[in-house]
Amino acid sequence: MKRSFVSFITVICMLFANIAAAQELKCDIAINSSQVSGSDKSVYESMQTALYEFINNTKWTNINFKTNEKIECSIAITIKERTGSDYSGEINMALRRPCYKSSYTTPMLNYLDPKFSFSYTEGQPLDFSTNTHISDLTSTIAFYVYMFLGIDFDSFSLNGGKPFFEAAELIVNNAQGSSQPGWKSMDGNKNRYWLAENATSNSYAPLHQFLYEYHRLGLDVMSEKPEEGRAAILRAIQQLQTVHSTYPTCFLLQLMIEAKRDEIINVFSEGTQKEKTEAANIMKQIDPSKSSRYDAILQGGRQ
Repeated sequence: MKRSFVSFITVICMLFANIAAAQELKCDIAINSSQVSGSDKSVYESMQTALYEFINNTKWTNINFKTNEKIECSIAITIKERTGSDYSGEINMALRRPCYKSSYTTPMLNYLDPKFSFSYTEGQPLDFSTNTHISDLTSTIAFYVYMFLGIDFDSFSLNGGKPFFEAAELIVNNAQGSSQPGWKSMDGNKNRYWLAENATSNSYAPLHQFLYEYHRLGLDVMSEKPEEGRAAILRAIQQLQTVHSTYPTCFLLQLMIEAKRDEIINVFSEGTQKEKTEAANIMKQIDPSKSSRYDAILQGGRQ
């Protein structure tokens, strides 16, 4: 299966089907309960196992992935407080993508969601529905799974992730009646609501162009045609500049910059002086708080 050749219409038709085929994700799960007092630690082991099976054994699409094509990601949950069956803490998501004809794996997303509250009863099945909000635990996990799928598919074909971003948005819409944080626009400008809004709004369309050009036209050709790949990456970061010029506080833009900062510095440690100067200037403009980091491009050094 090559995600670059999966048509948009086909993905939409197959999105919510549940058939017996290889699952899409290879996701590591970790639960850290060290900040919670008490001797009942078995519940966290059960929670970790249940979440691992929920994520890795659920058929999220109707697309058949081979084992070596599974999307690599990890989810780490830190529990900070527990009252009975109610838990609160934070959840960290990391997404990776292999590059064509290379052993290199590129970071796609590394985000810490600091407001994660949910209920969990040991032994209770983890139920999820795309049509209604059943629990904050499964809805949150499913939301980030669809964000993983959207970002990954966008990197293989232009706007290939659209149906998955729309699925994430549907989860947010269904969760508007939840009392837990992260689902509503008024919960802050950096949460699940705004991630879904940024990923589906036409205002931020260049971000999808960036994901495709940077990965499929850039990194995927670097092993054989480094000059061509570097030129494509330079064009790709211009898409970030386009969004920044109008929406500098766009949450998804900030996450993309955070994920790619070190890699961009390394990519442009080589290349022409013109490329180095242009790349450094763009990144200093769109990532001003880390402006000095991009001096490494001009100095030709690697991070």
